[in-house]
Amino acid sequence: MTRRESPVVHIVDDDEDLRQSLVFLLKSVGIVALTYPDAASFLAEFDPGEPGVVIVDVRMPGLSGFQLQERLIRRDYPAPVIFCSAHGDISLSVRAMRAGAVDFLEKPYEAQRMLEIVQAQLAEAERAFAAQANRRRVEERLRSLTPRERDVLRLVIDGLSRQLIARRLGASVKTIDVHRAGIKAKTGAETLGALVRDILSFRISV
Repeated sequence: MTRRESPVVHIVDDDEDLRQSLVFLLKSVGIVALTYPDAASFLAEFDPGEPGVVIVDVRMPGLSGFQLQERLIRRDYPAPVIFCSAHGDISLSVRAMRAGAVDFLEKPYEAQRMLEIVQAQLAEAERAFAAQANRRRVEERLRSLTPRERDVLRLVIDGLSRQLIARRLGASVKTIDVHRAGIKAKTGAETLGALVRDILSFRISV
């Protein structure tokens, strides 16, 4: 599958007129949008590896907008989610935002406001998907470590010196140095410090 160079906007709404009007609005400023009449269609067709923004109606036949949001969270899909609803109220808005939505707009929405939100979130989508790709790359490299190398790395993360790690693991400092070198080689890290920063930043379990 050929992926687009820029993030795409996914519009999930059972109102066909609204879907098409929103496509036209986004197209007017050069934004690519794909449409889906319900959540099931979106889940069956979207590319989870392609950066995107999701605009979703709260109330739809089948899965609701909130249920779709929950499934995307379980799939670790980092796209910003914007909710739209003709029945907007404070409780719905609070629920959406607590679950990670970036905004909640009432229908009929103001066109310029929608454009501003989408354009801001397209930039956020690029950042979020790049961060996810980096995290997965680190996780993949960590899987190549031996159990002993993982032991050493955990103690490095805890801030222990080479001497203290050696004492903790009942090994020589020279052996610990060999393990440290192996960790750097297998993960492609410039330094163990840089690797530790990535692990902590991405909250990766070693």
